Amino acid sequence: MNENRDIKTLQKKLAILADAAKYDASCSSSGGKRKRDVNGMGNSEGMGICHSYAPDGRCISLLKILLTNFCIYDCKFCINRVSSDVQRARFTPEEVIWLTLEFYRRNYIEGLFLSSGIIDSSDATMELLIRVARGLREVHKFNGYIHLKVVAGASQELIEEAGKWADRISANIEMPVQPDLDLLAPAKTIAAATQTMEQISDKVIETKDNLKSFKSTPQFAPAGQTTQMIVGATPSADLEILKTSESLYEKFSLRRVYYSAYSPIPHADAILPAHKPSLVRENRLYQADWLLRFYGFKAHELVNAATPNLSLDIDPKTSWALVHRENFPIDVNKAARASLLRIPGVGVKNVERIIQLRRFHKITLVDLQKMHIAISRAKYFVVTADHNPNIWMLDSESLSQRLKPPAQQLSLFDAPAASEL
Repeated sequence: MNENRDIKTLQKKLAILADAAKYDASCSSSGGKRKRDVNGMGNSEGMGICHSYAPDGRCISLLKILLTNFCIYDCKFCINRVSSDVQRARFTPEEVIWLTLEFYRRNYIEGLFLSSGIIDSSDATMELLIRVARGLREVHKFNGYIHLKVVAGASQELIEEAGKWADRISANIEMPVQPDLDLLAPAKTIAAATQTMEQISDKVIETKDNLKSFKSTPQFAPAGQTTQMIVGATPSADLEILKTSESLYEKFSLRRVYYSAYSPIPHADAILPAHKPSLVRENRLYQADWLLRFYGFKAHELVNAATPNLSLDIDPKTSWALVHRENFPIDVNKAARASLLRIPGVGVKNVERIIQLRRFHKITLVDLQKMHIAISRAKYFVVTADHNPNIWMLDSESLSQRLKPPAQQLSLFDAPAASEL
């Protein structure tokens, strides 16, 4: 076959399958620690590979593609559902290997994120995905970052094989509750997804335990596992979403839950929303998720039956503080770490800095400013050596209005950093 025609065919497939992969948000590469091999290529040491971002905030430093967009399922929210008239394409494992190596050699990427539509069965699809990762590692000595999507319902043997070659693996739960799946993806169950997560979690724990006694124990998904939920395709409130995320973190030690605002697709079912949900909601969920993982909050503190959705006007930590003003102001020179973490505008690293600094002298408002703490929020909730908010400042009904940012539709780059929560 003519070589130029082969390249053109690959380019056409790449255009289709890279575009089809954009709906999966769970492609962060942080956490990989695969060492450099002098006889191979690539590495993902330290905090993971370098990142590059598209305008919508998605990571593009990885070659992020589907093996195929053919799929036996008919999920209403998916552009690749079996009943869709989307243009189809399919890579062979060898083609994905070649593309990954060529992109890497040209310094376009430093790793691979590979998912797929379901071909024939979960196990048949997993075998093809594993062929790619195994070929890169064994044949081409590729030590860059690899993230494989694990198909829910795949056999334990194949899950273990995937984790052997990949730095990170993930099984998407898709929706927070089963009624949502029954409505939009009746062939899928949350039980199947969580069973796969449990199998992954058990193997991660087993590997860590074995490493304590046997240093030669083969690694298994050293960067852990993640999952993704689609937001806004169903009426489920943030309460259901965060309760599910909290449960997943507690049961399966996930590294991340990703929240992906539903993207309207061509010829969508009438049951689906006609417009993309606000990106502010997606951002608020990420901020709340950060509070669950690093700040000691519980889901029921941020949302409840009376207020099931996060505020779009103000970040979730500030929103909580406004409702619980009886806990404030907090004296930064005396308060315990858990209390300091509750102060709006003060991040985890700055809490540690405060604890270190107050051993040497009384902390002032200027000290907090030097730490780049968001004083515009924090000043209403803290006591320092030279500052004590009066009762009017703390209890004024206008405080919530003063803390709200100007009304606008945020892009991901405009959103407040998680470290400033």
